[in-house]
Amino acid sequence: MNIRRHFLLAALSALALAATCARAQDNVLRVGTDATFPPMEFVENGKRTGFDIELTEALAKAMGKKVEWIDIDFKGLIPGLISKRFDMAVSAIYITDERKKVVDFTDSYYAGGLVAMVKDNNATIRKLADLDGKKVTVQVGTKSVGYLQQNFPKVQRVEVEKNQEMFNLVDIGRADAAVTGKPAAFQYVRTRPGLKVLDEQLTTEEYGMALRKDTPELTKAVNAALAKLKADGTYAAIVKKWFSGSK
Repeated sequence: MNIRRHFLLAALSALALAATCARAQDNVLRVGTDATFPPMEFVENGKRTGFDIELTEALAKAMGKKVEWIDIDFKGLIPGLISKRFDMAVSAIYITDERKKVVDFTDSYYAGGLVAMVKDNNATIRKLADLDGKKVTVQVGTKSVGYLQQNFPKVQRVEVEKNQEMFNLVDIGRADAAVTGKPAAFQYVRTRPGLKVLDEQLTTEEYGMALRKDTPELTKAVNAALAKLKADGTYAAIVKKWFSGSK
């Protein structure tokens, strides 16, 4: 009898501990990101920062949660989300029909798009049509790759792992142009003289936060928090901080 009683007490204690851990986990939002894409997400002085980082932290606070960041290469974000390595992916991810087949997205939180960046003394690339036949660098796993394949088949693509590598290749003349997201391109040319963004934009795209299809309530909660931040002025303040002065 005593053995049974001890066993029951031990089982109840284990259940209580599990429930406590579950409640603690409920207060944590695990978010995957590739923090190499300023001004959206990057590391400065050893700390993640940027528009996406600040907005996600504000969203989590509005939801009564804390963010646990998981760093991962951009190409691994969707697979990592699907395999439940984290709850949400936030990393300047375009909302596309292809991605929507495997993950859900929040409402759009910012409008960007693809642009081309070249050296400011480049006389051979003045408009988008001039990209054909040139060496154009893109980041693996981004929409830039497929877009060039479909719309600029004569381009010699130079695919790299990190956004910074693209800019460096243009900077040193090993690529004629880089195709990347508008915020990152304008951020880079502001900080590195000698480069420019072509006036003509390749695409206009909407950024969204990606979540698994089996967590519709979380998607709903994030959307509600985003609406709250837009209503109380928090969202506008974050946008002004990170994009004031950009085109």
